[in-house]
Amino acid sequence: MRYFLYVLISFTIISCKEGKNKKEFSKKVTPIISKDTIKKSKVAVEAIDIDKNFVLGKFNYRKDTSFVKVKNLHASKTIYLNKEVYDALVKMYEAAKADNINLRIISGTRNFYEQKSIWERKWKKYNNLSPIKRAQKILEYSSMPSTSRHHWGTDLDLSNLNNSYFDKGRGKKEYEWLKNNAKKYGFHQVYTSKDKGITGYNMEKWHWSFMPLAKQYLNYYNKNITEEDIERFKGSEFAEELNIIKNYVNGISTNFK
Repeated sequence: MRYFLYVLISFTIISCKEGKNKKEFSKKVTPIISKDTIKKSKVAVEAIDIDKNFVLGKFNYRKDTSFVKVKNLHASKTIYLNKEVYDALVKMYEAAKADNINLRIISGTRNFYEQKSIWERKWKKYNNLSPIKRAQKILEYSSMPSTSRHHWGTDLDLSNLNNSYFDKGRGKKEYEWLKNNAKKYGFHQVYTSKDKGITGYNMEKWHWSFMPLAKQYLNYYNKNITEEDIERFKGSEFAEELNIIKNYVNGISTNFK
């Protein structure tokens, strides 16, 4: 069977300045998801709508029809994910359950404003440091608003936000299962050890990304977003100095085989 996939990207550029008209246009681009990737993830990824506001997290995912609320069975609180991501997660959850592994989502989609709240709370917490050191301290585990993969609904945190949890007992069993099986459903750990030249955030054993969609969004991000788009929160002026897109947005493991 042959698989045909195209991605329709609908761009909507809305000026932030008053008095300017809206401009809309659509554009077809060559897909970057291979048929093998789709088959392995067990999810058929169809047309995807992407624009700058989306990848920057400046939208309401609760009202976006491509997002869905996660059932209480799979989450510890109210969480939303992209529908295709959630479908894949449910398949992975059921497979893990059959192996006596209980996966539970503790964080999913966060938009710009939610990420801003997290960032500025930590910005205040580390006020004993110089501004640039303060930003670097936060960036050990938290993204600047407009740079988080959680904006896209493709990334989720599982079980616990401490690496030590996954070093023994139940946490270790969960992590070993994920390392051996998550890729079958399209999920990969993108923040791994930095001893292999990976830049950016520290290791996060809890953070898993649905790559069939996330790769599309990252590709769009790199082609359309610059540090000038990363603004309107405390410390945003350091985005360029920290080379935030190269070192953090793209500071991920690429071992997705």
